[in-house]
Amino acid sequence: MADTITLTLQKRDITGKQVKALRREGLVPAVIHDHGKESIIVSGVYIDVVRTYRRAGKNHPVVLEADGKKYTALIKKVDIDPKKNTFTHIVFNAVTANQKVEAEVPVRIKYAEGNDSSPAERAGLIVLHNLETVEVVATPSNLPDVLEFDGEKLIEVGDVATVADLIVPKGVEVKTEEDHQIASVFEPSALAAANDAAGGDAEDDAASVDSDHESNVVEGDQAAENKPGGKAENQAKGE
Repeated sequence: MADTITLTLQKRDITGKQVKALRREGLVPAVIHDHGKESIIVSGVYIDVVRTYRRAGKNHPVVLEADGKKYTALIKKVDIDPKKNTFTHIVFNAVTANQKVEAEVPVRIKYAEGNDSSPAERAGLIVLHNLETVEVVATPSNLPDVLEFDGEKLIEVGDVATVADLIVPKGVEVKTEEDHQIASVFEPSALAAANDAAGGDAEDDAASVDSDHESNVVEGDQAAENKPGGKAENQAKGE
């Protein structure tokens, strides 16, 4: 994890339902929790906040500059307006260099050099991804951006990859159960039959465990880019 991600925030006095005014000005209300101390109430420019989340996710430390101070923090929670696909609030947890923290880390398949698919896919089979992230514990500097598993083990129908197959670097502890499936191989005809039996949703549901949330992030960013001055006119509850 080499990239340093920085976000500038502004201290705010506006709270409660009045934060709607901040959102109309293109700002996202936010809070920084700092090791049991009084929380720091802040806000950030909408586009900057969304771009930071897209880069950092919930597992990459962010250097926050707020009210003349700097904090190293992880994004703990993001609230999104489901109707407008826009950010309405964000929570940061400050961390220290030697403090082990829990974080959600994305998982992905690692292909052999020169390939962009697994042996199963090259044979015309379908690989469904059953898990998008795992919970890990590590110090901020050891938090990985992604954890991979070897896709070459996915060859035949019934083959599966589990959390135990993840390539985990030193200093990282995976908390998700080892037998939790990450990906599995299906025969296309069998999957089609299951899809029909489930009313046409089986494949979509299995393949998009967390896609709704990620699409919200992308669309929210685009919405901010397309509005004059980057304003996000949300109607969500005040924070």
